Amino acid sequence: MELSPSPVLSSLSALSPLDGRYVSKTDNLRPILSEAGFMHYRVRVEVMWLQALSQAGFAEITPFSDKAKAFLDELVNRFSVNDAARIKEIEAITNHDVKAVEYWLKESLGLGLPPELAQLNPREVNVDAAITAELQGAAEFIHFACTSEDINNTSHGMMIKAARDQVVLPALDGIIDRLRDLAHRYAALSMLSRTHGQTASPTTLGKEIANVVARLQRSRKKITVVEILGKMNGAVGNYNAHLSAYPDFNWESFAREVVEKRLGLTFSQYTIQIEPHDYIAELFDAIARTNTILIDLNRDIWSYISLGYFKQITRPGEIGSSTMPHKVNPIDFENSEGNLGLANALLRHMAEKLPISRWQRDLTDSTVLRNIGMALGYTVLAYDSCLRGLNKLEVNAEKIAADLQDAWEVLAEPVQTVMRRYGIENPYERLKELTRGRGITRQELHEFIAGLELPEAVKKELMAMTPASYTGLASTLAEQI
Repeated sequence: MELSPSPVLSSLSALSPLDGRYVSKTDNLRPILSEAGFMHYRVRVEVMWLQALSQAGFAEITPFSDKAKAFLDELVNRFSVNDAARIKEIEAITNHDVKAVEYWLKESLGLGLPPELAQLNPREVNVDAAITAELQGAAEFIHFACTSEDINNTSHGMMIKAARDQVVLPALDGIIDRLRDLAHRYAALSMLSRTHGQTASPTTLGKEIANVVARLQRSRKKITVVEILGKMNGAVGNYNAHLSAYPDFNWESFAREVVEKRLGLTFSQYTIQIEPHDYIAELFDAIARTNTILIDLNRDIWSYISLGYFKQITRPGEIGSSTMPHKVNPIDFENSEGNLGLANALLRHMAEKLPISRWQRDLTDSTVLRNIGMALGYTVLAYDSCLRGLNKLEVNAEKIAADLQDAWEVLAEPVQTVMRRYGIENPYERLKELTRGRGITRQELHEFIAGLELPEAVKKELMAMTPASYTGLASTLAEQI
């Protein structure tokens, strides 16, 4: 039996879990990357372009009064979901989203709507008649000489920049900070390594965590250094329309100033109709690589929980299994891994697809760009799960120590290395015969050392070594991160 279609969207009827089950985890992205957020940024760009034109020195559009400038700023700052809904009403008739923003802006200035939108119910706007009169002459400078992509690409740039700086990086920093704390706390906690799943030279828990911190720090830098680009150069990137109206004006310099000083982006000088999106590919590649590091982390912690190296703090009322009462499942790390996979599938598709556009443009980028919120939403959701998992971990030092104490065979490496130093023949082969494929006891190892032609002081040093003490610079490296 199917549910009846719901006439009202809610977290229970949402198609995407980002707006359903996980709605609270992605709240901070929604004002930036939602459809309403996109409209808000478009309004911002249109207003910034209009205000810049008013100060360009053209006889046909004089500088705005302080009251008019303040009113325009308020249109941006107080943009609401209701305003976005009105733009959608207009778009339902125009079938053009950017033109709908232009018409909404004119309506908001008290200038009304064109006759073809007469079927819409009038919207009461709160604007001083003097401001409307002042802006009447500037009405046709709204969206002046712009192609839709001049508005869209700069809006996307500001959206991506805000999402990166205000949401993605702080969420990533939370993980890095937590891991750094753990690396310092457990810098000296000796732990058995496993290469190929087999016992290997010991390390410390803190050093293994520090390895991840170092990788994430480097990867984070790659995210931060990507320049977010924007262009305002017309239908095919040549300022054709601009120069037809004002041929003696330096449009390139003007566009650069608007993009860089007013919109806070880096100016993209050479484009077709669209900004080529190479920077988006660079950024999303960098985020995807960071996500891959975290997939690796999630899987390792999952495995260490399975070994008993970590316990998980339980919460009253929480259930691990519907039939096995004892279970405390590592669900945070599993959820994080799964959502990182979803995020990377979207991020990598965008990185591969967006820089490709037939001739001067096709529309395949438009529908893909509308999924930026999905890609970054799954990323942020995964970061949240990972951090929650890290905050619930308890180290089982007794289990870690017990595994290490039972692995005396790992000291075959230092013994054969010292034998090499003193010129003893076939050290590797002799230790291989003693240890390969089986564990040995402390007594067996000491008997082997006692029979070596080594200085007595060196034998004592080797016999004083334990699996727990054989960690090299691990603790120092962990403390330095």
